[in-house]
Amino acid sequence: MRMNLALGALAAGNLVVGLLLQWYVVTRLGIGVPTDALFAGMVVPQLVLTILGGSLVHVLVPLLSGEGEAGFREAAWGFVLAVTALFSVIAIVLFVTASFWIGLILPGFSSSARLLTVELTRIQLIGMIFTAAISVLWSACYARGQFFRAEIAPLIASVVVLAFLIPALPRFGVRAAAWASVARTAIPALFLLPALGRWHKPRVRSATTREGWRRLRPLLLGSVYYKTDPLVDRYLSSMAPSGGLSLFYLGQQIWAAGGQIINKAIAAPMVPLLAVHATAGDWKGFRSSFRRRLFWMTGLTVAALLLFAAIGGPVLRLLIGHGGVTAENVVSLRRVMLGLCGVLIGGSIGQVTSTSFYAYGDTRTPTRLGVWTYTIFLPVKVLAFFSFGLIGLAVATSVYYFANLFLQIGFLERKLGALQAEPALP
Repeated sequence: MRMNLALGALAAGNLVVGLLLQWYVVTRLGIGVPTDALFAGMVVPQLVLTILGGSLVHVLVPLLSGEGEAGFREAAWGFVLAVTALFSVIAIVLFVTASFWIGLILPGFSSSARLLTVELTRIQLIGMIFTAAISVLWSACYARGQFFRAEIAPLIASVVVLAFLIPALPRFGVRAAAWASVARTAIPALFLLPALGRWHKPRVRSATTREGWRRLRPLLLGSVYYKTDPLVDRYLSSMAPSGGLSLFYLGQQIWAAGGQIINKAIAAPMVPLLAVHATAGDWKGFRSSFRRRLFWMTGLTVAALLLFAAIGGPVLRLLIGHGGVTAENVVSLRRVMLGLCGVLIGGSIGQVTSTSFYAYGDTRTPTRLGVWTYTIFLPVKVLAFFSFGLIGLAVATSVYYFANLFLQIGFLERKLGALQAEPALP
């Protein structure tokens, strides 16, 4: 419990500084075309973090946890080099073709807004390379139980970047914010690199490497499809009035950040524990740990939503209702956040269920469930947006999160019940 509280405190500190960064950008620039372009340009780097980051952490942490020192260094260095090289190539391709695909995913932007978005996106694509590397470095830290190192690195980066952004934003405008996002990924990558240990030449065909790619392959293939959800959100919200994309993005980010704190304190530390239960065939202990974390995650997220419903309006007015942010912006943001409640509750609890699947090596089931629900709710989100605007999109997003969560819980309980009923091996 003490460790969980400490991790939660570090995550909270990182969240506070991260929100200060966004607060400073929004209140200084106001909610409009520059912030729409900035947040739209973040979608690809964040998509990489969502798809690759979560997948690698869920696969590599249980896989590397049981490795000896030499095997750990061999596999970890191999993964970090391969992932960094792959996403360097992807970043170059996206950089060259940005003016083409930006027009496709943001049809509601004016020509001047698209030009600014292309410029800011190309800057932030540099950060995508560091983001990919951090995914492996985080996994290495968690596999070795270096939770504090993994969590303090982004906090240090955020503090440094905030100190840079305060004088730079008034002078260089929104472009300074784009470069700040790159620095927030580069600094932790350099800080976490020593976690891999002394250099060890990677062996491509080692048993650990082959098993890692085997588990990762179905997860990535499915994630590339159903975790493109942010692209759909940007596509639709780009057709809202000016500032609508920024409001929807801010609502998502605030809930996701709150969920991240709870996830770091409750879901993430349970991965090695569940992996040990799975390796020992202790499915009763596995199920007990899963249900206990599920209970805590549900209670905390529901309490957070009720608190926001009660005092969210005054708090938002106090925090961002000044500078370039109007009173109407604050009211709209609160409504969008209430509509997006599923991002906090369903998304956070879903971290517990999906982590439980990954802990015993099942990457296919949560991926398959994600593909099913995404396919069903994609047209629902489009219809909801064109019928009710941003609020309709927000509510449809929440329903999607809850549907996926209930499916995961049902399948996981059935699987654990079957495993627990199996006779123990002599």
